[in-house]
Amino acid sequence: MEAYLDNCATTRCHREAAELMMEVLTKDYGNPSSMHTKGVTAENYIKDAAKKIAKTLKCQEKEIVFTSGGTESNNFAIAGAASANKRGGCHIITTQIEHPSVSAAVKALEAQGFEIQYLPVDENGVVSLEALKNAVRQDTILVSMMHVNNEIGAVEPVAEAGKLIKEINPHTLFHVDAIQSYGKMRIFPGKMNIDLLSVSGHKIHGPKGSGFLYIKDKTKIHPLINGGGQQKGMRSGTENVPAIAGLGAAAAMAYTDFDEKTSRMYELREHFIREVQEVCGVSVNGKTNRENAPHIVSVSVEDVRAEVLLHTLEDRQIYVSAGSACSSNKPAVSATLKAVGLKEALLDSTVRFSFSVDTTKEETDYALSVMREVVPMLQKFTRH
Repeated sequence: MEAYLDNCATTRCHREAAELMMEVLTKDYGNPSSMHTKGVTAENYIKDAAKKIAKTLKCQEKEIVFTSGGTESNNFAIAGAASANKRGGCHIITTQIEHPSVSAAVKALEAQGFEIQYLPVDENGVVSLEALKNAVRQDTILVSMMHVNNEIGAVEPVAEAGKLIKEINPHTLFHVDAIQSYGKMRIFPGKMNIDLLSVSGHKIHGPKGSGFLYIKDKTKIHPLINGGGQQKGMRSGTENVPAIAGLGAAAAMAYTDFDEKTSRMYELREHFIREVQEVCGVSVNGKTNRENAPHIVSVSVEDVRAEVLLHTLEDRQIYVSAGSACSSNKPAVSATLKAVGLKEALLDSTVRFSFSVDTTKEETDYALSVMREVVPMLQKFTRH
């Protein structure tokens, strides 16, 4: 049996999205900038995708700019906002647990002279609103905060943060990395005081190489890519119409029967947590209730290195990650696990199980049965 439990890294593309992409690739393959019928047809796919996405966010279609994915969206939001608003100040706030596509982007700005302030989190990975309140200043031009942490599934109080930021400084832009929350949680940027919102297609059963950045109307931001002026000059270059069409289809599907699908993921998560904690030496990081994201379980295993456990599970066709997939092939210690105060002995003994709407109870039960079998064996080898 196979159990794919690495859905935070990527999801399987929905068949409907893939079939639509094939139609665009082979039939409606015109350049959306062309003035003939083939071009207009291609352009209509882009408009339709923007319409579908805007409906999920309750925003305007013109506020959606398509990108190559989450990393570009995050870099676009951070570098573009900083460049456009540096006359207002050089102070930028983020958190200690951001994805590398945010933390590396702000470090690049720091090298250019911007002042970066990192907010702490508690043992569950939740940002301190009091720290945020004390951090926002009149020269704060940007706050960048993830909605759901990609390693432990902590849900950040973005609605409260947005309200707080705007009360202290209405000119401060609020960027939210929603790459792990879009499609699993309801997000309404207008109500939540969000100016910029990053989303990746392959996390919601869309294609890799697709994503978007929500840019609130009239937000001051400079483009990263200049050229032919596509997407109103905000992201030049011929649009990836097949990927955009697939992304639009996946976004619409993500919010169809949303409550039912989310509830089922929570039930799987709760079942998995109850059972895995029965295995000797296993602990779960972050909140175990429904205050956490519905699709992420971070598990630490005493006396077993994450890489060893990962490959042992892989031998049984169970696929998981050691921390963030974007950095799981690197030896660096997780900034998130350090920030939540995880014991040093467990920093290199933590793996992530992540579910999707396609995950079955049979898959999780199979993974649990293998964990019960292999963890004691691996611990025995380590001790000897």
